[in-house]
Amino acid sequence: MPAKIRLQRQGKKASAFFHIVIADGRAPRDGKFIEKIGTYNPTTNPATINLDNDKALAWLNKGAQPTDTCRAILSYKGVMFKNHLQGGVTKGALTQEQADAKYAMWIAEKETKVTGKVDKLANAKKDAYKNRMAAESSAKEAKAVKITAKNTPPVVEEAAPVVEETSAPEAETPQAEA
Repeated sequence: MPAKIRLQRQGKKASAFFHIVIADGRAPRDGKFIEKIGTYNPTTNPATINLDNDKALAWLNKGAQPTDTCRAILSYKGVMFKNHLQGGVTKGALTQEQADAKYAMWIAEKETKVTGKVDKLANAKKDAYKNRMAAESSAKEAKAVKITAKNTPPVVEEAAPVVEETSAPEAETPQAEA
C-alpha cells in the first residue's frame, strides 16, 4: 500500500480550503484517508498552513511520498529540511545538537521573513487607503468648487455714469473783418 501525503479539497466553489492528509495512493482525491496532519488555506496572503511537523516527518520516514504541492508545503514549513538533517545525523556527518541548532536557526530566519511580508502587506494596505482618501478628498473639494461656482449668480458690473470732462470754452478771438 503506497502512502501519499496529499491535499484533500474542502470549501466552496471559489474559495478552496485543503486538508493535508496521508492516504492510500489508489484512494480518490476526496475519499478515504489514513490520517489528517494539517490544513492549508491558499486564499489568505500569505497562505495559512497548520501542519503537525512531527507526524509529517514520521510519515516521510515510513516512506510516504508527498505530491508536488505537498512537497512545497513541507519544504516551506521546514519538514523536508529537518528530514535532510536527520539523514545527516544517521550517517554521522552531524551530531543531533548541531542538527537541532541548524533547524532552530532556519525556523527563526523563516519566521522573520514571514512577519516581514505580513508587515509589508499591512503597510501597503494602509498607504493605499491613505492615498485613496487623499484623492477622494481632493476630488470632493474640486467638485464643491464647481458647485459653488455654478450656484452663485454671476456678478453684474453696473456701468458707472460716464462724466465727460468739459473744458472751459475757449475764448473766441474776434476775427478781423476785412
